[in-house]
Amino acid sequence: MSSLLEDAQRAAKRVGLTSDSIIINGGKPLRGRIEVRGAKNLATKAMVAALLGETPSVLKDVPDISDVGVVTGMLGAYGVSVTSTAPGELLLDPTNVEKAHFAEIDALAGSSRIPILFCGPLLHRLGEALIPDLGGCRIGDRPIDFHMDALRAFGAVVDKSYEGIRLTAPNGLKGANIELPYPSVGATEQVLLTAVRAEGVTELKNAAIEPEIMDLIAILQKMGAIINVEPNRVIFIEGVEKLYGYNHRALFDRNEAASWASAALATEGDIFVGGAKQQELMTFLNIFRKVGGAFDIHEDGIRFYHPGGELKPVVVETDVHPGFMTDWQQPLIVALTKAHGVSVVHETVYENRFGFTDALIEMGADIVVHKDGLAAITRRVPQRPLEQAAVITGPTKLHGADIRVPDLRGGFSHLIAALTAEGQSTISNVGIISRGYEHFVDKLRMLGADFIYEG
Repeated sequence: MSSLLEDAQRAAKRVGLTSDSIIINGGKPLRGRIEVRGAKNLATKAMVAALLGETPSVLKDVPDISDVGVVTGMLGAYGVSVTSTAPGELLLDPTNVEKAHFAEIDALAGSSRIPILFCGPLLHRLGEALIPDLGGCRIGDRPIDFHMDALRAFGAVVDKSYEGIRLTAPNGLKGANIELPYPSVGATEQVLLTAVRAEGVTELKNAAIEPEIMDLIAILQKMGAIINVEPNRVIFIEGVEKLYGYNHRALFDRNEAASWASAALATEGDIFVGGAKQQELMTFLNIFRKVGGAFDIHEDGIRFYHPGGELKPVVVETDVHPGFMTDWQQPLIVALTKAHGVSVVHETVYENRFGFTDALIEMGADIVVHKDGLAAITRRVPQRPLEQAAVITGPTKLHGADIRVPDLRGGFSHLIAALTAEGQSTISNVGIISRGYEHFVDKLRMLGADFIYEG
């Protein structure tokens, strides 16, 4: 078992950075072509879904990121064989699923929140699941209450222990009527992964309907699940006795695509994002155009570029799909420091996602964060109790600084800020960025960035 843990740790280092800092000389536009592969927010969940099958699964376009390494280690600890059969392609064989040692699970789970999604599949396969303390980005309260309440509704017994949370299903799992208090992506995934093999019918109300959710549903349907997506965020799942392996190509990573688009705009550059598609980015593309950015849609990707002239201020409200994603606002805010006028970003999904702006302010940005949010008669997204708002006044010139990465999307935003700034910046703790951005150092080189990576 110890060798599995060592393999997972080596995998995480291989896809991450061996050095924890990067020195960037700013002021140079990013130009060139990069490729995006499968979405982090789909690929890791698809890997967990393989636990439910009685035969092997094949997942294609898997990004080479550290979160995939973590899930690989977790699956290995439970006896699932994960083999790379080609670049970006994994064969997942769950034939020999078995109980894992807690120490191994705890060591692997500390850097990710994915382990909570193992609960339903493990209850079906082994009759129990153990979830240690969860890691992930510190961007606000991410209570697991939605997950635990849903699992209890299926008939799971949830007990706290010194090791973490232990779940059992002494009478098996039964279909349930569940209404989420908020259309949480993670809780929707939890219900889907649990309901597909629960006895009876599950009705899920107020479900998340993000493209990654729809892609996960497509995977589960390939495995033999019966899932109907109804209007008004209602999903019906009819439980089946058995599921089988799938063969699937993951949806592209729209968060990474939007991040590189914002980098092109902020640096006055021109980046072709291979693999990006219009349909999943339509809300982002509208805002990108309003700011003053330009894009060309091609069959094999999207070209994002600064067409010249002044950037315009915008008002953005983050929301669940089909709204403007919370993951998109952080990179965009860097570009908004170049806009002429006052922009406002209302963050309605997470209450602590503006922590990254402290570094931007240190670099010269004019950003004021309103910790209780801002009301306005033009608001389209209902104001939430925990929301915040950032007011960005521009244009401002950013200057180099020493920055420590706080979280995944904030970290990439700091990279963009350093690339636009005058002078030199040193960014530390950059390993976090490898959780969701495949080979971002290589991509920076391909786009002509001026930096020193001490690997």
